[in-house]
Amino acid sequence: MARSTSLLFILLLIISACSSAEQPINNPFDGPNPWPDIRQERIQTLLPEAMKRANVDTWAVLCRSNNNDPLARHVGCENAVAPAVFMFRLMDDEIYSIVFTPPGEATALQEIALHDSVVVVGRSPGALVEAADYINRNLRGRLALNFSGTNEIADGISYSQYVNFTDMLTQSVKNRIVSSGDLVYEWLSVKTPAEVDIMRKAAEITSKWQYEVYETVIPNQTTDKDIADFLKAKMREIGVTDAWSPDQNPAVNSGPDRGHAHPTDRVIRPGDVIQIDFGIRVYDMWVTDIQRFAYVLHPGETEPPADIQRYWEVARDGNRMALEVMQPGITGLEVDRVQRNWMAENGSMNVMWNTGHPVGYVAHDVGPSLGGAQEGREPHPAAYKELRAGNTFAFDGFYMWEIEGGTKTISVEEMAVVTESGAEYLTEPQEELILISSN
Repeated sequence: MARSTSLLFILLLIISACSSAEQPINNPFDGPNPWPDIRQERIQTLLPEAMKRANVDTWAVLCRSNNNDPLARHVGCENAVAPAVFMFRLMDDEIYSIVFTPPGEATALQEIALHDSVVVVGRSPGALVEAADYINRNLRGRLALNFSGTNEIADGISYSQYVNFTDMLTQSVKNRIVSSGDLVYEWLSVKTPAEVDIMRKAAEITSKWQYEVYETVIPNQTTDKDIADFLKAKMREIGVTDAWSPDQNPAVNSGPDRGHAHPTDRVIRPGDVIQIDFGIRVYDMWVTDIQRFAYVLHPGETEPPADIQRYWEVARDGNRMALEVMQPGITGLEVDRVQRNWMAENGSMNVMWNTGHPVGYVAHDVGPSLGGAQEGREPHPAAYKELRAGNTFAFDGFYMWEIEGGTKTISVEEMAVVTESGAEYLTEPQEELILISSN
């Protein structure tokens, strides 16, 4: 009987220890990377339409080790060592892809089976020579190469690469070379439903963590950098990385405007309006960009001063008005104008930032620019582009006013996807200022 009692006691101790143990972290991105399948889908379903819209017959991407093309992961040459050429031809309504590669990378490319044909080329004459010969014999229309003055993601070919490669092409082919800027714009600006689902989950976490960190703020003790450190720890817990430069992610600012800057050791005080601008990268491929705002109550206060509350409401409503007009067929310039007119009507100072920008593979992605209506500024060509279903944006409602030491801007930044019938938020938007007690 004593032995049974002892065993029962030990069992209860084990159960107690297990129940009190820290619960495992729920990581929705802890699993196989979906990018290989999504990449194949994008090449098969979205690239043909993009090439048609850009009036391109053949697209050639020159790949190499170290200083590789920004589009390497999109076309499958992220592991290139010796120079290789990844080529895509529009044949009727389908894409035919052919890779000219040295032997070192050929086996992996054949096993991945992303491309229709993998041509193994010896180091001499080399992949570029063989690819140029293929183009000289087969090009029917226009040849796109990755150079662009308006789309930096489509500007991956170096000057020396361009000179060396085009010297191998006939004059007839040279006359038909065009920038891939339009093609890349058309292709990358639209995200698939699977990609939107991933970004939606990432946006939910990005927003959730910001609410959580505001709960830890102790006025006259917590610093802007403390907030940043909390969010960095959250990222490490589930293994996600920064959506932009690590030194400036998150941007945390409880004082006057600092623009894109690193968080400092400024101590948060009663009366401060705190801004967090934060984004994460998941699966090393998709990013978020969301801001959340809080007000630090003075002792005895139960709500923000009337002016701060009004500034918040104007900025929030400007964000909602921008979402309301985001639909297929409207230009980014028109979206910016609606939000900017609302600011002016309500007494905000002029804000230099665009209302919004595409977000997806990078924080400032390829797609229509929700900007261009600023006084004295010539709109970027992307501001004249029409929105399409599948475009994803990070966009703000603004209010700027003067404070001691400079200006302060509330920028209610949310993420949304354009649908066939309008646009919808990727996560629950912030409706009210978060209030931090000083009592």
